[in-house]
Amino acid sequence: MPDANVRALHVLAPTPVKAGPTTAAADPAPEPAAPVERRTPPDGYRRAIEAHRQAAPPSRVDPGIAEAVERQNQAMRELSRRTFPELDVVPDDVPSPIEQARAQRRRQAAATEAAALRRARQERAARETRTPTVGPPAALRTTA
Repeated sequence: MPDANVRALHVLAPTPVKAGPTTAAADPAPEPAAPVERRTPPDGYRRAIEAHRQAAPPSRVDPGIAEAVERQNQAMRELSRRTFPELDVVPDDVPSPIEQARAQRRRQAAATEAAALRRARQERAARETRTPTVGPPAALRTTA
């Protein structure tokens, strides 16, 4: 069909089919398979394979080169250790600098909140008793 798109394809496993009247009429007789003939390779092929094996010797590592590579690797590891020393491990119970800064800011915020609550209580008490606040308001620490 023209412009027919395939949306799904189901591949079934091959199964032996018995020849019945319907399959025999639908399928032509299969051609007999050609027998597989195994021949020994010709002498020229064997000679070419043997010449290739002799021309390509197995790779051998030069011990001098292997030692030089190992010395170079050791030198690089030592330079790396000197350049990037391992830092001393900090115990878990010691706060890190960021945790110390956060704790200090929490203390400052708590002190500011306490001062603001004291001032609000003083102002509310002054409004209820209709008396002026005593002295200037408590000085608050500015954060900006």
